[in-house]
Amino acid sequence: MESFKDLTVITGSSQGLGKAFANTCAKLGRDLVLVSLPNEGLQETARQLTDKYGVKVICFETDLTKTENISRLVQDLSQYEINMLINNAGTGGTKRFLDASMEYIENMIFLNMRCLVILTHQIMPLFKKKEQNYILNIGSLAAFSPMPYKTIYPASKSFISSFSRGLYAELKGTNIHVAVACPGGLATNLDVATRIGNHKGLLKKSILTADEAADWCIKKLLKKKHMIIPGRLNQFSSFLQRTIPVRLQMKLMAGKLEKEMLSKA
Repeated sequence: MESFKDLTVITGSSQGLGKAFANTCAKLGRDLVLVSLPNEGLQETARQLTDKYGVKVICFETDLTKTENISRLVQDLSQYEINMLINNAGTGGTKRFLDASMEYIENMIFLNMRCLVILTHQIMPLFKKKEQNYILNIGSLAAFSPMPYKTIYPASKSFISSFSRGLYAELKGTNIHVAVACPGGLATNLDVATRIGNHKGLLKKSILTADEAADWCIKKLLKKKHMIIPGRLNQFSSFLQRTIPVRLQMKLMAGKLEKEMLSKA
């Protein structure tokens, strides 16, 4: 069997924050297992990382909203000695709840929560051969406050935060360290970049690039921090979210998010 050095599994790794995590881990000399949907240029990303950093990269192109695909991925991964899992795959959106299709709702629930939990549960046994192992689950600042017109997304990120922190406490003192990262807004695609471009003041200054967020998260993960919020201004924002009454937060966000939703109609 081919040998690998510090093998890291990253879901949702073909673009945005997931691709940035791949770059950060490759810079550290970590070999990679990259997972994404088919036809998203994953093979090209792998080639670039191998050429630039000399790391070995394995690619799996699959739809993780399908239970059978998760099972097949875990079966394929069972031949490797993994010591880091980054559960980055996720989806979001802005819609009135009643206007959302069942497919939209199910995909968000399955990918953001169900897939993350199943992969974590099934990959953990593969860690046993390594002295130190890491799980990083990607949440969001949205985890700290409900949001109208984004009802499922922040709820799913709140779930990820609770699940990760509970698992961290359960595994403390073992060879598996669990952390949750709660980044703020990142300009990961044209749509998000346009929205972020409309921000002003401190909110705009709090925006990190995907590479900056990934570097911050991995640095803190390896130092065994269990709650990671990239960026000082985002840390301050999370404090405000946990301090300002939820009713007021939702009132402030409702108009802004409704306007965002209508602009896409």
